[in-house]
Amino acid sequence: MSQLARTGFVLLPLVSLVCVLWLLLRVDLPAVWVVDWVPALGVQLAFSVDGLSLLMLLMITGVGTAVFVYAGGYLEGHPQQRRLFVLLTLFMIAMIGCVTADNLIVLFLFWEMTSLVSFLLVGFNHEEQASRKSAQQALLVTGTGGLALLAGFIVLGQAMDTYTISTIVARLPEMEASPALVTALVLILVGAFTKSAQFPFHFWLPNAMSAPTPVSAYLHSATMVKLGVYLLARLDPGFGEWPLWEWALKGAGSITAAWGMVLALRERDLKRILAWSTVATLGTLVTLVGLRGEGATVAVGALLLAHALYKAPLFFVAGNIDHGTGTRVIDKLGNLRHAMPWTAAAALIAGASMAGMPMSFGYIAKDVILSAKGADDVFAFARAANTVFGAIAVAVAAVAAIRVFWRHPGSSETPQAHEGGPALVGPPLVLALVGMLLGFFPFFVQDLIAQASVAMTPGTEAVIVGLSLEIGPAMVSVAVTLAVGLLIYLFWDPLHRLFERLAQRIGPVGMARQYEKALQGIASLSAASTRWIQHGGLPGYGALLLGFVAVLTGLLLWPVGQGWDWPAWQSVPVGFAGACLLIIAGAVLSPFQSDRLVLLLCAGLVGFGSAVFFLYTGAPDVAFTQFVVESVFVIVVASVLLKLRLRGRGHGLSGETWRPLAALVSVGLGAVVALVLLVASAVPFDDSLSRFFAQQSVPAANGRNVVNVILVDFRALDTLGEIAVVMLSLLAAWPLLAAVRAQMRSSSARPGATRAGEPS
Repeated sequence: MSQLARTGFVLLPLVSLVCVLWLLLRVDLPAVWVVDWVPALGVQLAFSVDGLSLLMLLMITGVGTAVFVYAGGYLEGHPQQRRLFVLLTLFMIAMIGCVTADNLIVLFLFWEMTSLVSFLLVGFNHEEQASRKSAQQALLVTGTGGLALLAGFIVLGQAMDTYTISTIVARLPEMEASPALVTALVLILVGAFTKSAQFPFHFWLPNAMSAPTPVSAYLHSATMVKLGVYLLARLDPGFGEWPLWEWALKGAGSITAAWGMVLALRERDLKRILAWSTVATLGTLVTLVGLRGEGATVAVGALLLAHALYKAPLFFVAGNIDHGTGTRVIDKLGNLRHAMPWTAAAALIAGASMAGMPMSFGYIAKDVILSAKGADDVFAFARAANTVFGAIAVAVAAVAAIRVFWRHPGSSETPQAHEGGPALVGPPLVLALVGMLLGFFPFFVQDLIAQASVAMTPGTEAVIVGLSLEIGPAMVSVAVTLAVGLLIYLFWDPLHRLFERLAQRIGPVGMARQYEKALQGIASLSAASTRWIQHGGLPGYGALLLGFVAVLTGLLLWPVGQGWDWPAWQSVPVGFAGACLLIIAGAVLSPFQSDRLVLLLCAGLVGFGSAVFFLYTGAPDVAFTQFVVESVFVIVVASVLLKLRLRGRGHGLSGETWRPLAALVSVGLGAVVALVLLVASAVPFDDSLSRFFAQQSVPAANGRNVVNVILVDFRALDTLGEIAVVMLSLLAAWPLLAAVRAQMRSSSARPGATRAGEPS
């Protein structure tokens, strides 16, 4: 890939970043843009940019620019580098669409676009089985959540009579918790939790670390995994006062935060360690969204930005280590500061922010988090989860910034370690320094985070609390957290061995194991159902199909049919009654016949009875057609059966004649058809179509026979198509008929040939 092409791809997020900064400085928020798209379904191409959207756009384009620059150096000379840039560009567009969409359906379309593109990015190295498996897992988990999200959006839109997000959020506080809204809430939570790797859907994110490092830094740290948090924060003003919403977010977020950090202790791969800490941060964000109060929304905005500014550089650092040493296993790494000084500096600065050290933006974020959790009535587990999260975050930061760069592993296994080029060391250094700069001068982003807070808590003033460096309870809390984190860091290896022994004693458990079992169960269920359904018996296929149609139609009609009454009894002509008796006689006698010819004649009674029925209900043309078709059919099939009998075949049916299951299916289907007729007859007859054809028959088609007019004028193309089908069938059968005729002539011309049926 040429340098010019790489520069062109880098300019895409850079220009987008400039546009976002222009919006931040020059445009009054919220900015709205609406175009009708599918008016019949109430779907508009509606986009809106407020403080929360602007904060997400800043991370998408800012971190995106760093990722594009880094990808150019990380995959330099790679034959598929262009494919990576194209996919990253598509992903950036999808993310921009997600955070600006003001319509549920439009948001879902961009949401699914992120899932599909992330599948391709995680499976970028598709020749490796681990990459394919991780991509499949990510797609199945987030894709299944996406289906739940679509259902939730549809139910919510129908219940609120609009799909506009801003309108829904404004109306929801006044709505009662109806079953439809509760269903929509649960489905939306499932979709958001799968996207943001919340418990119990947390397992897919660390497995996605098989993706190239630029993908991990962009998707799984700064942007995509925060999309679920964004959706929850967007809908929180509407659902925020609902106990189910509040406790679901607090519970799932707290469990995810604590469990993610504990699982980080089991890992030895640096990228997976960072991934589990990302899961814990996402859990903390979800918990903060669930908290009430202005301080909580400030904490959400601050942590969203702080996490992007320290975690993306740390993923870049992990990529540089892998690129420069060929391994990410921390047991094989150490004392790399001499070979990789710039990467070590970036790791140290970003690690300080992750640990919440003073003079970093991470410290400010932790300060406002403590203020938010202190002001809200949070249950004890959430506080414990936050303590565990903070302490192990310090330990993880120390592993990434100190252990691999400043401590010697005992035996140097990476003598080939070397520093990368400017494209590899520049992005992590710039992002880490921006995080440190904002720690010294938080007022640069104070208004931005204030506007994001107002978007999450409408009606409050754009005042941000806690972005300061005053010494207070936060400093004491940070000191305690640093001390506990330092102890965890020093005992990282003993704790790792302890967790490994516990895991071996307990056995393979966890949601990842349940996911694998579910996949195996799907395969087993498919095999069993295939053996049961695909048995090779045509009668069984027919019974299954008709039975399914009967049950499904009956279930759909049952609620509708509750209000119908039996029609009033009316006297009928003798011929009408005779037609019904013929149909009943043919239907009742057919199941008991074992002789094919007799069975044909009994079944023919149904056809002839139908013809008589049409004759006495005012459709003589249809009756004539039915008579002709039924007569020809019976005569042709009867001739074939007689011919088979002359050859000693076709005397009777094999197997049992009476089949209870077939009878049950037949009676059930007949009952459902009767139910359809009863429900239809109970509805007032709409004669608008009949009146239209009666009125238009003469002036529009110059014909008084309405049936003929419909066939040759109103349905002319349809009739022409039917004639064409008949003609093509005749032309296709013509060679076969000619061959049969030639064979008959040659047979009659042979000496000694006799007519069929005569003794030779």
